Amino acid sequence: MRVIVVGSGVVGAVTSYHLAADGAEVLTVDAGFSGQATFAGAGVVFPWPIYRGDETWADFWWAAAGQYPILLGQLASDGEPDPGFARVGAITVSDEPLDAAELYAARERDPSVGEIEALPQGEPAARFPGLRADLCGMFVGGAGRVDGRLLQAALLRAADRYGARHLSGTAKLVTAGGRVTGVEIDGEVHGAHVVVVAAGAWTPALCSPVGIDVPVEPQRGQIAHLTVSDVDTSDRPMIRSLRDHYLLAFPGGRIVAGATREPGSGFDYRHTAGGVHKILADCLSIAPGLADATLESVRVGFRPLSTTGRPILGSPMPGLVVATGLGASGLTLAPMAGLVAAALALGRPAPVDLAPFTPW
Repeated sequence: MRVIVVGSGVVGAVTSYHLAADGAEVLTVDAGFSGQATFAGAGVVFPWPIYRGDETWADFWWAAAGQYPILLGQLASDGEPDPGFARVGAITVSDEPLDAAELYAARERDPSVGEIEALPQGEPAARFPGLRADLCGMFVGGAGRVDGRLLQAALLRAADRYGARHLSGTAKLVTAGGRVTGVEIDGEVHGAHVVVVAAGAWTPALCSPVGIDVPVEPQRGQIAHLTVSDVDTSDRPMIRSLRDHYLLAFPGGRIVAGATREPGSGFDYRHTAGGVHKILADCLSIAPGLADATLESVRVGFRPLSTTGRPILGSPMPGLVVATGLGASGLTLAPMAGLVAAALALGRPAPVDLAPFTPW
């Protein structure tokens, strides 16, 4: 069976890996557009749902959280033991003590939420030097971090071992007899039994010429990368504030601060004065000790923001599978989204109920 996967971000890479491992003939195509979300994403991995009031969404999130360790184990068995993931825990910081009732309820459902610990004033700063000393916090041990670029590379290398191939170029869907039959790249048609479009925020532009409306739009995110000298940052927990900004530390003194959420941005690939100011102001409001950190870079990514409020997963016409719309949670949800896309491409039942995520 021949399958073309358009898009090699983390969702497309997971899809290609599962398909190739299952014996499909896989061709992965990527246009290399600036602002791909996987390359810009901070790397936050939450093992519990952060969306309240939508049980369907929550169920999908729980399923995705459960898929992460499975995927990591599969990669390890295929020669990729370190795809850039580490379970470091997360601290939600606040001026006042926080109520942990919701977290305890979440852990009752799934122990992977991990240790829950109320942190008194000053303890968050002890665990993440640079934070304000007057902050309280709530620590949850199950949260993780992942370097999206390393994870993507590991997935594609593993897929290559199973025979997957790659092409660079801008793909156009090719149809015949009411179904998708392949893609055209630089004037050359490549046939396939199924095409999976996992092109993030660019998915609607690929699908609209064949009459498929994908309810996704780009949401620009600007994310700052800082470095601190002579400090071991490898084991620091993620820091999350109640105002929805975060700090995420990586080895080598690298600290990611983010992020803006800019709906209506289109594909305007720029650092803006207002965006950079917001990132740094938010960062220093909780971590004034980072004022002397070096600002190494600001990355820009276009999140595929679903206008339905849920991921977009399904097969809107014969020969076509769509997997996108994960918004700001792509690195957490991609293992499940890619598994779903691969199952649909192979004609198998999806591992989750797709009715709430298929708008066609």
